[in-house]
Amino acid sequence: MRSIYRHFYFWVLVAIVTGGLIGHYAPNTGVALKPLGDGFIALVKMLIGPIIFLTVVLGIAGVSDVKKVGRVGAKAILYFEVVSSVALVIGLVVINTLKPGVGFHATRESLDAAAVAKYVNAAHEKGTVQFLLGLIPETFSDAFSHDGNLLQVLLLALLFGFAMIHVGERAKPVMTLLESLSKVFFRIMSMIMRLAPLGAMGAMAFTIGTYGLRSLGPQLKLMGSFYLACVLFVMVVLGAIARATGFSIFKFLRYIRDELLLVLSTSSSESALVPLMQKLERLGCSKSVVRLVVPSGYSFNLDGTNIYLTMAAIFVAQALDVELTLTQELTLLAVAMLTSKGASGVTGAGFITLAATLAVVPSVPVAGLSLIIGIDRFMSEARAITNLIGNGVATVVISRWEKELDHASLQSALNGQPLSPTDEPSLIADAS
Repeated sequence: MRSIYRHFYFWVLVAIVTGGLIGHYAPNTGVALKPLGDGFIALVKMLIGPIIFLTVVLGIAGVSDVKKVGRVGAKAILYFEVVSSVALVIGLVVINTLKPGVGFHATRESLDAAAVAKYVNAAHEKGTVQFLLGLIPETFSDAFSHDGNLLQVLLLALLFGFAMIHVGERAKPVMTLLESLSKVFFRIMSMIMRLAPLGAMGAMAFTIGTYGLRSLGPQLKLMGSFYLACVLFVMVVLGAIARATGFSIFKFLRYIRDELLLVLSTSSSESALVPLMQKLERLGCSKSVVRLVVPSGYSFNLDGTNIYLTMAAIFVAQALDVELTLTQELTLLAVAMLTSKGASGVTGAGFITLAATLAVVPSVPVAGLSLIIGIDRFMSEARAITNLIGNGVATVVISRWEKELDHASLQSALNGQPLSPTDEPSLIADAS
């Protein structure tokens, strides 16, 4: 058994604690370390588009069966929509039961509309609301540019993959090239993952240094309610799904602990995309299902984001003493189901999606989002972690539906038994 200091998650945890201490005791220094976190996320984002494109294309072309691709896709979408709906309902029940915004008594005059506008405009410049502008990119390369989004990448990948199936044997050289490119991009990601502890330290130091621990005030109740909703969703809903599929959600969480710590520190589920896919393959899920379900889940299966959208929107209404009717709350749920599609795991995307969702209820001003700007960063970690766990469980479930789940590998990996020598090491293992 390896010493604890040789485990990757140990160094990420040390980095998180170190960053928190720096941010708390030397806030100015913590704020100055922001480029470390931003730089790491930027490096990850740089590769996400190409990796998702290559993964989905190879997943489709490798199946060489249009019917199977359609069947897996249909099962995935059905699962995503049902589970996402449950996530929305859990958020609705928790926020209406605990009522964290009641008693806040904020006034419209006190709202900082400029802060919201600055946040939204900054995010727009970074491309976090491009999914609202349409699914189809202007050119092929636009989907991979700084202003692209995952839905556009998925569209191109689907078209490219199906085209390769129809071309047949003549597409084999292209297939070989894409497989080689995929290995190169995965290796680049492996190199970047070695910087994860630095990125984690910088991100945590900035968060604590900027917002502090005592300045959260009454907003702590919203944070606690949101965390509770996420825990309930993971333990009760995903736990029941996992049990019905034949595995323990607790063992699964332990199995992906490296990725969870990485997401916790960076607030970005994208940072764990590649390691998660490789661990799911080790878990016994077929490569074709992993390559189709996980990338699509990053756009269509954002359970944590759905919970956040519901709770944050109603919290703003409660804080402003605005009584929402059941019809208005259900409308929020329906719109949240749509606006969450395409919101990536990048910090800030959930906040901007919330602005688009809240706009459907005129009685609640979008400027009310200024009430949660200060704590959005703290909630983004829980959003990203819940999204990651949800996509991991979904992949195992759909693999079983397709009868392409190796139950022996599943139990072996979850019980911590040694992997066979032929197993390919994950990116996290490489980075450790």
